[in-house]
Amino acid sequence: MNATRQDDALIARELYRFFRAGEEETPALRGVSLRVSRGETVAVVGPSGAGKSTLLACLAGLDEPSGGEVRVGGVRISHRPETERARLRARQVGVLLQSRNLLPHLSARDNVRLAQSAVRGRPAASAGELLERVGLTDRAHALPRQLSGGELARAGLAVALANGPTVLLADEPTGELDGDNERLVLELLRDRAADGCAVLVVTHSAQAVRIADRVIELDDGKVRDAASRPKEEVRDVTG
Repeated sequence: MNATRQDDALIARELYRFFRAGEEETPALRGVSLRVSRGETVAVVGPSGAGKSTLLACLAGLDEPSGGEVRVGGVRISHRPETERARLRARQVGVLLQSRNLLPHLSARDNVRLAQSAVRGRPAASAGELLERVGLTDRAHALPRQLSGGELARAGLAVALANGPTVLLADEPTGELDGDNERLVLELLRDRAADGCAVLVVTHSAQAVRIADRVIELDDGKVRDAASRPKEEVRDVTG
C-alpha cells in the first residue's frame, strides 16, 4: 500500500486474524489492506464466511488483529489496551450494527446521549438534532421495542453519529429492512459521506453496492477485487 494521503480517514495494512479452537487455528483475515478517504463510500462484499464482519470489528477496534495495523485519522487504533481503543472509537469511529446499537431500557434520545457521554466536551450536535437528522424527532422518547425496523436502523445511525465520527462503519445496516426503509437508510449514509465522513458498509445488498464509490470483494479472508467506480455509475438511492 502506498504512503498515507492527506485525505485518508481509515487505513488498514496487512491485517491478519486467526481464531484458535483447541489445536486448530482458522484464518479469518489473511493480509487485508484497504483505505477509505474522507467523503468516500466503500462497500465490502463477499460470501458468508469471507471475513467481512471480522474485518469490520478490527477496523472499529472492537477486535484486535493478529497482525497488521489499523489507523483512523492518522492515529493507530490497533494493538492498544481496550480502554484506549474504546476512547479512540468513541471520538473517531461510529459503528452501526444490524441489531446491537441500542440499549433496550433507554429511549432513542437517551441512547444517543449515553454515546455522547463517552466523550468530554459539548457534542457538535445535540441528541435532538441528530434524531431530527434521521427523521425521528417524534420518536425521541420511544424505547427500542416500540420502534419499527426502519426506525431502529435510523436510531442506531443517530447513535453511531453521536460524536461526529471521522469514520462510519456499518455492518449489514439494511439487512432486515424493506425496500423503502433500505433506500432511506442508504440515503442517510450517503449524506454523511457528503459531509466529509468516510463510510464503509459491509453488505450483501445490491442497493448498497449501487451507492458505493468503490467496492471491495473479500473471499476466504483475502481481498479478491477492489474496484473504483466511475462517478456516473454511483447512483442516488432516490433515483
